Amino acid sequence: MAAFLYKAVDATGKKSKGLLEAANEATARADLRKRNLLPLSIVPTRGRTAGRVRSHKMSLKKQVLVTRQLATLVGAQVRIEDALKIVADQMKGAADVSLLLNMRSAIIDGRSLAQSLEDAPGSFDEYYRASVRAGETAGKLAEVMEHLAVHIEDRARNRQTLQLALIYPALLALVSLAVIVALLTFVVPDIVRVFTARGAELPALTRGLIGVSDWVQRWGVMVAGTIGVILFALMLLLRQPALRLRWDRWLTRLPFFSTLVLRLNSAQFTGTLATLVQSGVPLVDALRAAAGTVPNRFIRTRVAQITQDVQDGAVLSRSVDAAGVFPPMLVAMIASGEAGGTLGRSLERAANDQAASLKATVTAIVALVEPAVLLVMGGIVMMLVMAILMPIVGLNALAG
Repeated sequence: MAAFLYKAVDATGKKSKGLLEAANEATARADLRKRNLLPLSIVPTRGRTAGRVRSHKMSLKKQVLVTRQLATLVGAQVRIEDALKIVADQMKGAADVSLLLNMRSAIIDGRSLAQSLEDAPGSFDEYYRASVRAGETAGKLAEVMEHLAVHIEDRARNRQTLQLALIYPALLALVSLAVIVALLTFVVPDIVRVFTARGAELPALTRGLIGVSDWVQRWGVMVAGTIGVILFALMLLLRQPALRLRWDRWLTRLPFFSTLVLRLNSAQFTGTLATLVQSGVPLVDALRAAAGTVPNRFIRTRVAQITQDVQDGAVLSRSVDAAGVFPPMLVAMIASGEAGGTLGRSLERAANDQAASLKATVTAIVALVEPAVLLVMGGIVMMLVMAILMPIVGLNALAG
């Protein structure tokens, strides 16, 4: 079975389009004719490469809904292909329905849910796919899906909070920058002509402003384009695994910024590991899944080494301590959980502590951004106004 997008007309000539599930294109055409529709076009939603699905990034809100429904249905012993069909019937977006139906088709063809997710890597992130894979391996898919829904919901809430907090500073900086560029490009040259015609001696601040204005008019577009090209080239270079690894390693050692990077990756790793361990996933499989969800490639290699050490029989707390990229408090809580046989609960408490620490850091940074933008932009605007007003005051004094 596969999903097809169709366009058709009825007996009155009215056009319609939609999505249907069929074994092949011929079956889809026959199904449309049974509905008294004349098919105009039928396009499979799968990509051209065999087994691949056209990537569609499902929103976090819809991911939460789909994941919770799948967790409930799978927990009620509903077969995964039937669960996907039930969830797809409740979705409204054609792209979302197509994605779910193609996943169902892959499962009917004998693939697992994790493999069907791998067929559309752009639709669900690596953390989601790795968690489902580990849950299926351990036979704890329903529990993992429930934890996934909670995790995605928290992530969506945190992202929305951060976006709302940064909207005002970003708009303020953008408007201020536009005003400054407009003044330097259009206002300052006209004022300079007036002062030059009067033969007035211009203050140093005004002369500096004139120089900046001339530079912006002459080189501004070229510099902006050069910066854009450099940023684009940097993005392309960072796609190279070796360069990305060096870049991520440098981020973990960058003064001031490294603390935020380490806390972010530590919170992601601990939260993932806690979710999987509490869901009954074996520790080695949970570590392997957690390694695939750490954003920083350098820290990811350290987690992969931890996984290998634990697989070879090492104690988790000692391996985490030897990695050198996680805070001592996390190591202590893992050791406490291992000693008391409550590793899952200890990891959950550690994950909550790491998340709270990260949230406090982000809140502090966001709280500092707004006054910093106000001070910087306000100072620049004040200098511009002073550079324009000082010659005017001087001309008034000469006239008096």
